[in-house]
Amino acid sequence: MTRILSFPLLFLLIASQARSQEKTLVLRKVSKPPIVDGIVDTIWSEADSATGFFQTQPYYGQPPSRNTVAKVLTTEYALYCMIICYDDHENIQKTTGKLDDFAGDVVSIMIDTFGDNKTAYKFAVTASGVKADSRLLDDARNRDYGWDGVWFADSRIYDWGFVVEMEIPYRSIQYDETLNAWGLDFDRWIPHLTEDLYWCRYEQNEGQRISKFGRLVFENFHPTIKGENLEIYPVGITSANYLENKKYRVQGDLGLDVFFNPSPKLTFQLTANPDFAQIEADPFSFNISRYETYYDERRPFFTQGNEIFMPSGRERNSGFYRPLELLYTRRIGKKLPNGSEVPLLLGTKAFGRAGDWEYGGFLSMTGSADFSSGGLPQNEPQAYFASARIKKHILDNSTIGILYVGKFTQGNSYGVIDVDGAFRTSRWQLSYQFARSIKNNDGDFGGSAGFVMFGENWMTLARTRVIGEKFDIDQVGFVPWRGTAEVTAVTGPRWYFDDGYVSSILLYAGGILYNEKVDGYTDHSGVLGYNMQFRTNWGFEINTSLGQSRDLGVKYRSYEVTFSSWFNPSPDFNGNFWGGYSRTYNFRRNYLAYYAWVGGSTGFQVLKTLQAGTSLSSNMEFKPDRSVEDVVLNGRPYLSLTPVNNLNIRLYVDLLYFKSTDHLEQTIFGLLFSYNFLPKSWIYLAVNEVRDRRPEYDPLGSILPNRLHVTDRAGVLKMKYLYYF
Repeated sequence: MTRILSFPLLFLLIASQARSQEKTLVLRKVSKPPIVDGIVDTIWSEADSATGFFQTQPYYGQPPSRNTVAKVLTTEYALYCMIICYDDHENIQKTTGKLDDFAGDVVSIMIDTFGDNKTAYKFAVTASGVKADSRLLDDARNRDYGWDGVWFADSRIYDWGFVVEMEIPYRSIQYDETLNAWGLDFDRWIPHLTEDLYWCRYEQNEGQRISKFGRLVFENFHPTIKGENLEIYPVGITSANYLENKKYRVQGDLGLDVFFNPSPKLTFQLTANPDFAQIEADPFSFNISRYETYYDERRPFFTQGNEIFMPSGRERNSGFYRPLELLYTRRIGKKLPNGSEVPLLLGTKAFGRAGDWEYGGFLSMTGSADFSSGGLPQNEPQAYFASARIKKHILDNSTIGILYVGKFTQGNSYGVIDVDGAFRTSRWQLSYQFARSIKNNDGDFGGSAGFVMFGENWMTLARTRVIGEKFDIDQVGFVPWRGTAEVTAVTGPRWYFDDGYVSSILLYAGGILYNEKVDGYTDHSGVLGYNMQFRTNWGFEINTSLGQSRDLGVKYRSYEVTFSSWFNPSPDFNGNFWGGYSRTYNFRRNYLAYYAWVGGSTGFQVLKTLQAGTSLSSNMEFKPDRSVEDVVLNGRPYLSLTPVNNLNIRLYVDLLYFKSTDHLEQTIFGLLFSYNFLPKSWIYLAVNEVRDRRPEYDPLGSILPNRLHVTDRAGVLKMKYLYYF
């Protein structure tokens, strides 16, 4: 039985279609640039002003409780933005942070540089001067936080508020140089009031939409700066790896990353001999299903610029529509059974735009690797991975595209080709995907579709997914559910409240049909859920399902109850809590029984420079008679010290305990020093140590008593420096 609604449905948002014409800001060119230091220079008196911000929470449509003024100027080379925020000095959150990782008061500017109503850059700065940047995608349904730009900012706090200034070089972004105006919006988050303000107005049932941005109108000016647009990153690495008997292997290596923008609409990316080691191990995942566990990609080469390869229609906040992941980059340079990694020798990308078309290409080469599995010698052969993508914007705010992904080894070829797209209006979105797998001479079909409609007082969601029995793309993608078909639909009313403690309530009901050919049966169940949001910045959701299922010849009544809650009662504290109980088939134990899980996470801002937190989860397996089979506990406490902006020291411990052995089975200790001393330039020092209870032998080959002992210890010093032309 699959869990279908694990994320709060209230956060599901749909797109709007028409760009707001109510907000317009004139961009004026000046001969002398403002000094980016948080001080209001007299030159800003020449700029047009954006005022009249709109409150989206906690009281939708009410006047903002604090005044905000935004101004924009330009020179030939860069766009400048200043945002003035009025507030009492004691209310302003002044915590330190690092790029894309911060807390406290924050403001941002968002610009749609192609006028396509679907994509935009977002540049954000906190009151204490911490920067964050990202790409808004799919009419603001999704975010690409892997995008990092070369830009500059500073802030200054006063008795009456704070000021943020930004400088965004035109050669750092892509844009359509023929446009007379760009889409524009500003945002301000006031944490002590949980108040979110935008310059543009958005409907409460839709959320932010690029298609409703205001306009930044060019006054006798068009950006044309291209420059060399060349970014070169030499990477130096020194590492020490623990072998055994207190011996270490010390080695050094060099790598190179290159970004090149020959035009504002085209980007090339190259990596040679990259270091793909992850700073932290993948989080522990307890899995009782018959399918493999999915892990997120964290390696920068694969996360940066990946928007072109993403399937259309995926919604970051909801997770309801789940298109097939045909390019799963964890297959490239993958981990082997002995813990080593397949070496990635070379990787390159190219992506860009031409009118209403977007295009992209990807190519990488991995080396050969020897390893053992089950005591037998194995070899992972040298391989080439390739992907090609083309996408067209249609009907103002919709897309259609084709994607190809392939892997080639000596004598074998694997891959997949698909057609996907999304139709969007202000009230609904219909997404679709049709794919054909390739495995030498074999292949099969798979597809998915999703429909989302949020009206003012009612929502409807539906999705379907069909995977052929021979749809095998395990070499390039993540689609393990071969020979399955699913249909899920839910609908229900939603209420908003203008005042009071409760801000909104959502009630929904529906059904699920799920067929696995291996079982020769269609599981069917009903779903009922309740979601409530409060103005004090917390909420919860309860979801239940009840139905009939069959697994491995066993037919049974299945049910599941889940609960999740999220809370952020003050700027210095946040947390989540979740849990559930189900009757389902346990493929780890090969029997029908009961399963429960509970967990939570918290984060505390102990000092302006120190954050502490932890996550703790418990997975409980029950026998058919409801007695306890085993309990697994996983805790990850951490300390994060940021004495100054962009310099961080992080300590964490990962603990794994099994009740059946009454022992800690694994501990991981990690230390990371990171310093972002210039844009896209970093120094890293990472130390990791893993201890577990795998068999241990003395020099004579005799097995030692079971104990926690060091099985892996490594230290890495890495420097990455940007040469920007």
